Amino acid sequence: MSNDIIDLDTRGLRCPLPVLRLEKVLRDVEGGRTIRIVADDPIAKVDIPHFVAEAGHRCVAENTENPKECVFQVTKCAVNPSA
Repeated sequence: MSNDIIDLDTRGLRCPLPVLRLEKVLRDVEGGRTIRIVADDPIAKVDIPHFVAEAGHRCVAENTENPKECVFQVTKCAVNPSA
């Protein structure tokens, strides 16, 4: 398994598209992988951590120099929580 971070740029997309794109990536990768998602939709600051927690994965916010963007590192849980 590769530990490379997958970059997901959702800038320019509005709710619910950033979460839907993240959901698709999480569905398609193996457990333990990390996705770095960048969003500029203000709602994403709430939606992304909420979705990740509800799905049973881990989410860590990153500091960003641009106050209009949010960046999160999302790590997929090793076992599919819905299985």
